[in-house]
Amino acid sequence: MARVFSYCRVSTAEQTTENQVREILAAGFNIEPRRVVEEVVSGSVSANQRPGFAKLRDRLEAGDVLVVTKLDRLGRNAMDVRITVEELAEAGVRVHCLALGGADLTSAAGKMTMSVLSAVAEFERDLLLERTSAGLARAKEAGKRLGRPHALNAKQENIVRERLAQGHAVAAIARDLNTSRQTIMRVRHRNSQHTCQ
Repeated sequence: MARVFSYCRVSTAEQTTENQVREILAAGFNIEPRRVVEEVVSGSVSANQRPGFAKLRDRLEAGDVLVVTKLDRLGRNAMDVRITVEELAEAGVRVHCLALGGADLTSAAGKMTMSVLSAVAEFERDLLLERTSAGLARAKEAGKRLGRPHALNAKQENIVRERLAQGHAVAAIARDLNTSRQTIMRVRHRNSQHTCQ
């Protein structure tokens, strides 16, 4: 007989998982208290980085059933949820979501639902990329310099180039300019690229 587990998550310690547990029991899932996994963790944390969910996954075996009230309990976004459900399905675990009428997300109908979720996840990702690209373009047009600011100004970079050409050690130059060795090596690398062109 399949063991039934539930995963109930809230974002803050002021919240409680009590309503989620009641909703699962009211839907007809008879879950032993020791198989109710409750966790307080932000929804922005991916499923595989949640300690309680990780322990639950270690307990789940092929043939088990996992019940959640909503999809967002399983991941931080549609893509994370899809990956989590696929991994559980590969392990032989059925996943039921009450918000989707108690549908088994690993069944044929559930797989169709997950396909729609995948499309939504891809759409979300594409929108994010578009917005990021548009934001970067606006910043460039406004004359903003993108990326991390240089650790050294132009005059200091010229000093670095001169000292490197004279054979000074990277560590000594970094110490004299009160910067890191990596900064000096980046200047050396950029300089070698310019001389090769």
